[in-house]
Amino acid sequence: MWRNGIINGCEYWVKSFDEPSIYGIDEGRISKLTVRRNDREIISYDRGWDLEPQTDEDRAILETLMKKYN
Repeated sequence: MWRNGIINGCEYWVKSFDEPSIYGIDEGRISKLTVRRNDREIISYDRGWDLEPQTDEDRAILETLMKKYN
């Protein structure tokens, strides 16, 4: 299921399964994730990392989304 929203001023899109998957982040439920700040991608996961979070703020966003959807 696709979900989207805004977190810390960043727009995000998450595709998550009902159950954990080998394709998910840390074999969890999130199979696709995009986070954008000011029209620039800061996090991207599509069954594997395309762009990992680079700053503490970006890692905090990922952690929050993992708790919510993973």
